[in-house]
Amino acid sequence: MQKRRLGRTGLEVSVLGYGAGAVGGLFTKGTAAEQARAAGRAIDAGVNYFDTASTYGNGESERNLGRALKSLKAKVIVGTKFRLAAPHRADVAAFMTKSLEESLKRLGRDHVDLLQLHNPLVATDAGDRLSIDIALSEVAPALEKLRKAGKTRFIGFSGVGEPPALHQAVDSKLFDTVQVVYNALNPSAGGPAPKGMPGLDYGRLLDKAKAADMGTIVIRALAAGALSGTADRHPLAMQDVPPIGSALDFATDVARAQALEPLVREAGAASLAEFSERFVISHSAVSTMLIGYSTLQHLDEAIAAVNKGPLPAAILKKIV
Repeated sequence: MQKRRLGRTGLEVSVLGYGAGAVGGLFTKGTAAEQARAAGRAIDAGVNYFDTASTYGNGESERNLGRALKSLKAKVIVGTKFRLAAPHRADVAAFMTKSLEESLKRLGRDHVDLLQLHNPLVATDAGDRLSIDIALSEVAPALEKLRKAGKTRFIGFSGVGEPPALHQAVDSKLFDTVQVVYNALNPSAGGPAPKGMPGLDYGRLLDKAKAADMGTIVIRALAAGALSGTADRHPLAMQDVPPIGSALDFATDVARAQALEPLVREAGAASLAEFSERFVISHSAVSTMLIGYSTLQHLDEAIAAVNKGPLPAAILKKIV
């Protein structure tokens, strides 16, 4: 599987990453045997980046991922995330230290490769939505302190929230990586927003991050499953997934995804999901793409998709 440079970290990451979150659900609700098989299958295929978070399944994802990787004796790149609730604003650094120690205990590790801020970034602080000022003045220095203590090798943030705040975070050059919302329904992080597109305009965030030599980790590559072309959910998957950056509701995203079927056929893709995954990796500024899995079949299909490589340039022009 193709490897790409994760920005200034210098790490070489697989173009397909393993998203161990609740949207796919295998690492929050699956059996230990299924989880070990999936991690082993991914590693055998060349996947070397695994992404989790303290909030996924209330810590279950970290616990299960740590157990699976230990059983496989796997040497892979692991990233996790922390989320600040309103009460944590009183002592941001203390909460971050405590959160990471708990994550490391669940993962069975003495450090992670990448520690990321998980909150949406906004102009005005409110509840789960963290102000960019706090992120830059308090979170970033605390992350740097954890890096110097050897608890994490690199630091990053989730690129969700208000686009101006996300651009400000990239411009600060305080973070090594950014998670970017980028998919065939909202390609604005990688090019001009299509006319009439619902949702947020991320203003070529991928290009800005690349210019800052930041690693980019694409999230919502399948728009939480809408780009499978159906509203059906696997029993392990999160059953109600609010869209991020796209339409106001999931049903609208599914309908917009289904409208891409003529392009799927023209591209010779085996499925809408394959088409969508290959669309994401077609952008040269993408370091890795996270897909969440409910089954081994989902994983195998994603591996096959990325191994086919980017979409033809003529098809890409019709999307962006």
